[in-house]
Order: sequence, then C-alpha cells, then structure tokens
Amino acid sequence: MPAILVTNDDGISSPGIKALAKTLEAIGDVYVVAPETEQSAVAHALTLHRPLKFERTGSDTYFINGTPTDCVIAAVNKILPLRPGLLVSGINNGGNLGDDITYSGTVAAAMEGTLLGVPSIAVSLVRENRNGPAVRRNASAYLAAADFARELAVKVLEKGLPEDTLLNVNVPETKKIKGVKFTKQGKRIYDNSIQELRDPRGREHYWIGGGIPQWEAGGDTDFEAVMNGYISVTPVHLDLTNYDALKYLKAGWKF
Repeated sequence: MPAILVTNDDGISSPGIKALAKTLEAIGDVYVVAPETEQSAVAHALTLHRPLKFERTGSDTYFINGTPTDCVIAAVNKILPLRPGLLVSGINNGGNLGDDITYSGTVAAAMEGTLLGVPSIAVSLVRENRNGPAVRRNASAYLAAADFARELAVKVLEKGLPEDTLLNVNVPETKKIKGVKFTKQGKRIYDNSIQELRDPRGREHYWIGGGIPQWEAGGDTDFEAVMNGYISVTPVHLDLTNYDALKYLKAGWKF
C-alpha cells in the first residue's frame, strides 16, 4: 500500500487529524507528522532561527515544535522511511474558503507537499455558524469529512494531479450533504476585522479577527458550494503569475 503523510495546523492532539489518519489507514500506510501545538493562520511559514525537535508519540506518529510547513519538510526528507505517495492535511476545525488559503497553515502544508512533488490535498470542515467562534464538534462531523477525504485520496492515487496543483477541500458541517462540486476560489471581504481594545491599565492594543465576512457574488465558488450544502473541491495552482497582466506589461510598459 502507498505511504500517506498526514499533517495539519491544529496540532497533533486535534480530533480532526485523528479521524483523518484512522480513516486513511484503509487505503495506505499512514504516517502522522504534525505540529506540537496549534499553528492556525501561520500560512507558509518556516522556522529558521531556532532548532526543530521532534518526538515520536506512537506507531508512525510524530510531533514537531514548528509549523505545518516544517512538518512536511522534515517528514518527507528525514522522518519517513520512504517517500509518501500522497499528503493529506487536515481535517481543519473551520473552513479555508476563498482568501483564507493565503493564511491557512492547513493549505500551506499541502502547498509544501506539492512543491516537493507529492500529490497533496487540504481538507477543512466548515462550521455551520461561519461567523462564530471555533467549537468542538462531535465525532460524526469529522468522520463525514474523513470519509470523503478517503474517497478523494483513492482517486488522486489512481489518477494523479496536474503539475503544481493541490486540491483544497471544504466540507460543510451538515447531516445532509447534497453532493460534490468542483469550484473556483471565492473572494471574501472582512468588515472591521481588527479590533481596538484597551488593557486594564488603559493601554491601547489590537486584536486581529472578529469581523463579519462578506463574499462577492458569483457562481461556481467554494463559498457558494458550501453555503448550499455541497462539498467544494478547488484546484489550487502554485504558479501565481498573472499572465494577462504579463502580456499587458510587456506590450505597454517600456523602460
């Protein structure tokens, strides 16, 4: 069976990674290498100014005192006894829709896997109250997401993925999932996403987050699919070049 690397940004103790790893055992030899503590919203950060330490906590399960990207690099290049045939990151406690992918450690782990030539999937569970705080979920919600991740993993192992492309998956937290849609990345705008506060001594400080997200209207987006009860699967390409803009610059801008 293929080797499957499982990681996340919620940390080694999260229920999402436990459900994912257990479910994927049916289709491969699963190795878990995840951050020691929660690393949400660290994006594609690398730890360069201190040493990384890892610890084995069980059969083929490890944690590292670093970021999701650190975990993938260490796992592929040092920890695993063989090169993985697939990387699955998640299951994230909360959605990674639209612009979230630029901040997400869950998606960043899949990006790093793709850069290393490993077919990669990022899986997130979108809570019903998307504007509310992250909450603990019952096991059935994670199991539903894990079951789909396994189904998708089988297809990726069989068919592969296009070059420099990962799959960003968002599963709605609902008992009545209507199906699966292949989607494009949506566009989100936050209103008042930074809060100005004062500590007990009256000193001003700021807290990022807490704004109410609004989404640009448009068909076939990840947000629209999830909002309507569908699992969204978005192919994300690592080449960020705007080729139309490149043609425009070459044609009209002279130096």
